Amino acid sequence: MRSQLRKRLARSGAIVLAALAGGWAQPSGASEPTQTTPALAASTTQPVTIAWQPWSDDVFARAKKQNKFVLLDLEAVWCHWCHVQDDITYHDPAVIALLDSKYIAVKVDQDSRPDISNRYEDYGWPASIVFNADRGEIVKRRGYLPPKEMASMLQAIIDDPTPGPSVQPAAKITYGDSTLLPGDLQKQLDAKLLDYYDPQLGGWGKVHKYVDWDKMEYEISRSRAGNQAAGERATQTLTAGLKLIDPVWGGVYQYSIDGDWDHPHFEKLMQFQGEQMRIYSLAYLTFHDPAYLKAAEDIHRYIDQFLHSADGAYEVSQDADVVDGTYAEAYFKLNDADRRRQGIPRVDAHQYSRENGWAISGLVSLYEAGGDEAALADAKTAAQWALAHRALADGGFGHGEHDAAGPYLGDTLFMGRAFLGLYEATADRAWLAHAADAANFIGSHFTAGVPVGFATAASSDTAGFSPQPEVGENADAARFFNLLAYYTGRADDRRLAQRAMKFIATPQIAAAPDAPVAAILLADHESTVPPLHITVVGSKESADASALFVEALRAPTWYKRVEWWDSGEGALPNPDVEYPRFTYAAAFLCTGNACSSPVKTADALAAKLEASRN
Repeated sequence: MRSQLRKRLARSGAIVLAALAGGWAQPSGASEPTQTTPALAASTTQPVTIAWQPWSDDVFARAKKQNKFVLLDLEAVWCHWCHVQDDITYHDPAVIALLDSKYIAVKVDQDSRPDISNRYEDYGWPASIVFNADRGEIVKRRGYLPPKEMASMLQAIIDDPTPGPSVQPAAKITYGDSTLLPGDLQKQLDAKLLDYYDPQLGGWGKVHKYVDWDKMEYEISRSRAGNQAAGERATQTLTAGLKLIDPVWGGVYQYSIDGDWDHPHFEKLMQFQGEQMRIYSLAYLTFHDPAYLKAAEDIHRYIDQFLHSADGAYEVSQDADVVDGTYAEAYFKLNDADRRRQGIPRVDAHQYSRENGWAISGLVSLYEAGGDEAALADAKTAAQWALAHRALADGGFGHGEHDAAGPYLGDTLFMGRAFLGLYEATADRAWLAHAADAANFIGSHFTAGVPVGFATAASSDTAGFSPQPEVGENADAARFFNLLAYYTGRADDRRLAQRAMKFIATPQIAAAPDAPVAAILLADHESTVPPLHITVVGSKESADASALFVEALRAPTWYKRVEWWDSGEGALPNPDVEYPRFTYAAAFLCTGNACSSPVKTADALAAKLEASRN
């Protein structure tokens, strides 16, 4: 997966207009009247159903033999408009008759297949893609299609199977050797980021409102460097985004519609929980607003209650609807007891490595910001679960219990990032070893067939489509490998970071209209400067050293290298700085090519970190 947040609204069917209280509204131009719960329930009584098939090579072999087309319905378990399409469109007699006569219908849960999800992330959810028997795309449609519109499309393809305007040949991209954005392009991306900002209500864009964690982190980093306007944009957005925290159960809704922060769509995805836990924790350390720490704590409270399995792993998402296809605004205004009397929205109980990686990173950040030992314990438990149940040979990770394809880049990448965070938070070198193993696996399995960057999957999927690099994943990969290289000192980690940067720094990639600008800018910046480096020197049995280490973790930046050198454990993994030994515990703050004098107390370290902001 992943342009992740960058194309989040397309993925959730946000192209569709706002759902209204008491029912739902179809997209502009749809001919069906507004449906209500009774009509929706009646629609499910149709006696004829569609024989949905799984995605496989056999589908196209059968299509060729039977002279049929293939319709792929790419949905999300949590998606309101996917439920509407299932309950209304796919129970319409005309649609069923057309599919039965000339189509093989395939349904895929996009969370279960990151390779297919990444390929069509611009077109859903739900996404409707029609192929000919030779795997050629004919039509790609995004969002909910009412019955008449779907039937019209299906009949038009039968009448003329020529690819439509939604299918365009892929542009030929010329990759270079540069691992940095050209200076003029960097300025263009900065300007683009500013142009999309809404100074009245905060957030980027005027229709959908959500907390974009990459944009937040980029603005927080610029604020730390002295950019006051960036800090004001960050705090305006983060404060407005508190409206998307469920006041009863905690957890963060995906986004709000109608151009304000007051009309949320209620699905709760683990990526949003983990990443916003991380960002609100970082925001608390930066801006010292207790509301931000509470937001992170409320997300932790939610995932522990609703997405935490008995074996310690985290699950994927919770649905937006209590009744499929019925907008749940009234339900989410209820208190806990009244909600439970009506039922609890469905949880997708799959346990994917990628989602656990996101959760672990968020929990580690919460621990660093507020000292929540339970958050750190949960993170460790989830990591141990992933090692026991999803680990592959040589350091990689599978997606689910039984994967139809893969392995996928996101699972190993985000588990690797989680391990690196656990090493930072605990100074336990076993976690760093797991992070290094994950990096090795990515370098060995995700480069075949792509000249630069890392492909979203290790091999062609079961229907023969070659996986390609995805921009957001490669930006995250560049950041992971770059920071890992500072911790390990390994040249291979540096080369992997550069490989990812060669992809995302390509002007045709970085300047594309839908490029994840903030993610690219973060990766580009971090590739040019070292992280904030804090090392505690002293025994791990020392209370003074422990206090210094806890304070070091509170440095208000994700891009930091925090280490604890207990000489009894031997040299640090990357002994690029030689530290003196004292009879007392001390910390050293290093920036660029210089390190501070020894800092003896946690209060003194906090003051020095505050002074280092600019």
